[in-house]
Amino acid sequence: MNIGEVATASGVSAKMVRYYEHVGLIAPAPRTEAGYRVYGQREMHLLQFIRRARDFGLPMERIKQLVALWGDDNRASRDVKRLALQHVAELRSKVAELNAMANTLKELADQCHGDSRPDCPILRDLSGNEHRVTQVPKTGRGFRDRLAG
Repeated sequence: MNIGEVATASGVSAKMVRYYEHVGLIAPAPRTEAGYRVYGQREMHLLQFIRRARDFGLPMERIKQLVALWGDDNRASRDVKRLALQHVAELRSKVAELNAMANTLKELADQCHGDSRPDCPILRDLSGNEHRVTQVPKTGRGFRDRLAG
C-alpha cells in the first residue's frame, strides 16, 4: 500500500502517518525506486492501534509505551494495566476540573442580570478585577498543561 492507501485503511491521515514515522511510533517505511513509501498489513494494524489509543486521549509517550508492549510477546499484562489505569486517573482528574470550571462559570452566569445594564459579574471575574465574584478552583497542574503533557 502507498501512504494514501494505508492512511485510508487505518483511518489516519497521510500527514499523521508521516508524523508517526518522524517521532518513531512506526518504523520508516521502505521506499520504491521512485521514492514512494510502501506499507503492509502490519503497519496498517499498527496505525489503527495508534489511532484507537489517540481516540482514548492517550499522550504520545504513553502510546509509545503501549506500542512497545503490544509488540512484545513477553510483556506482562500488569504493565499494560498500569498504563491504562494511570490514564483513567488523569481523565477523572480532568473531568473533575472541567466540572469545577463549569460550576464556577454557571455561578457567575446566575449572578449576571443578562439585561441592558453594563455591569456583568462574568466579565468582572474574567478581568481579574478586585471585585472578583469567585475563583476557578485550582487542582494542581493546569488543565491545559495536563492536556499537553
